[in-house]
Amino acid sequence: MRNKSGYFYTLPLVLWLSVFFLIPLGIIMTYSFLQKGTYGGVLLQFSLEAYRSLQRFTILQIFWNTLYMAVLATVIIIFLALPAAYYIARSKHKNFLLFLIIIPFWINFLIRIYAWIAILGNNGFLNQLINKLQNEGPPIQFLYNPFAVIIVLAYTYLPFAILPLYSTIEKFDFSLLEAARDLGATKFEAFKKVLIPNIMTGVFAAILFSFIPAFGNYAVPQLVGGTSSYMLGNIIARELTVTRNWPLAAAMSTVLTLITIIGIILFMIQGRKTQLKETSMDTGKGKVSL
Repeated sequence: MRNKSGYFYTLPLVLWLSVFFLIPLGIIMTYSFLQKGTYGGVLLQFSLEAYRSLQRFTILQIFWNTLYMAVLATVIIIFLALPAAYYIARSKHKNFLLFLIIIPFWINFLIRIYAWIAILGNNGFLNQLINKLQNEGPPIQFLYNPFAVIIVLAYTYLPFAILPLYSTIEKFDFSLLEAARDLGATKFEAFKKVLIPNIMTGVFAAILFSFIPAFGNYAVPQLVGGTSSYMLGNIIARELTVTRNWPLAAAMSTVLTLITIIGIILFMIQGRKTQLKETSMDTGKGKVSL
C-alpha cells in the first residue's frame, strides 16, 4: 500500500517531466534525423545531413568561440564566488549577505542586461569616467565584443555559483584549517590542501550551474555581443527562424543537450564519490573511538 501511494505522489512529477521535457526532447532529436523541407519544416525522410552540416567551418568556429567564452566566464565566476562564499560562511551577518546575493533575482533579466549597456556603452558611465580622468578622448568600445559577453555572463550567473559554494563551505569544519596551520602549513597551503578537497562537491556544482547556462545562452550575446560574438544559441535561433533549417537547429540543440547531460552525470559521479569518502571517514572515526 505504501509503495502504491509513493507512485501516486510522484505521478504529477512524472507527468510534468514527460510533457514538458522528455516529449519535446524526443521531438527535437527526431527532427535532427529528418530531411530539411524546401520551404522550411521537415520531410519525413531519414537523413544525417544536419549532423554532417555541424562539421562546417563556420559552425565549428562558433562552437569553439562559445566554448571559449563560456569557460572564461566560468573561471571568472569561480574566482569571484569562492572567496565571496567563504566570507559569507564565516561572517556573523550571513543572512543579510545572502539577502544581498538574491536581490538581483528580483529584477527582470533584460533590465539587468540593459543596465550593463548603460554602463559599458560609448556614452555610458565607464566611458564618461575614463574621459574625465583622461581629459576627453575617443570612447573605448566596451560593448559588442566578446569582452562584454564574458563580463555580463559572469555577472548573470555569479549568484548561481555563490549559493552552492556557500552551502558546502558552511558545513566545513574550520578547525581543520587551524590544525593544518599548527602542523606548519601556510594559509594558502591550508586552503589548497584542506579546504578545497573538502568542498569539491560545491565547486563542481558551481561550475555546472555557471557553465551550462552560459554555454547555451542566447540573450546576452544577442544584446551586448554583436555579430562578432555570436554563440550557438544565436545560431540555433537563426537556423530556426531565418534560414528555417529545422533539422540543423535540432542537431545543434541535441548536441547542447548531450553536453548538459554529460555534465550532470559527472556531477552525480563526483557527488557519489564524495558521499562514499565521507562515509568511509565516519566509519574510520567510529573505529578510532572504539
